[in-house]
Amino acid sequence: MASDFSTRLTAARSGDPVAISEAFEATYDELRRIARVQLRSMRPGETLRPTALVNEAFLRLVGHCVVPADQGHFYALAARAMRHVLVDYARERGAQKRGGDRRRTTLDDSAISVDVIADEMLGIDSALTALEQVDDRLARLVEWRFFGGMTEDQIAETMGVTGRTVRRDWQKARAFLYRELRKGTGAS
Repeated sequence: MASDFSTRLTAARSGDPVAISEAFEATYDELRRIARVQLRSMRPGETLRPTALVNEAFLRLVGHCVVPADQGHFYALAARAMRHVLVDYARERGAQKRGGDRRRTTLDDSAISVDVIADEMLGIDSALTALEQVDDRLARLVEWRFFGGMTEDQIAETMGVTGRTVRRDWQKARAFLYRELRKGTGAS
């Protein structure tokens, strides 16, 4: 599949408007698996489905007109898009909870209740944004692993570093995020 994916990316870089959609289709099942794991790891509920998350992420990817350099870059972009979809959805749900006058819109009718995780997701996003200010590489690693479901080996290859460096950076990033999240809850 990797060579087929590479062929599609090459065609997309050459101006073929259909090739990026074909590349997405080739990775659709894997992206749904990643989304399913991501949503399952949060909390049980009823509103956001993996299919809706992946489809919304794809629309954002296409909207930014960025053609990925390779499969690792594609998954990295997809992870970032999924992060933004989840955070935007959590913000919307939080606004509704506070009495916002937005019309309730769900991406689908069953799976994960973002109502339940809105505050948690916003806290994670805030901590990740703070990490980006300190060390962008660590923030990308967290984004790719947490939102993109990438393995240490995939991240190492994408970043051009060793697996040991990824493991060490993962420990640093987790420690930073833990401190940030505890600050946000008022815990000492």
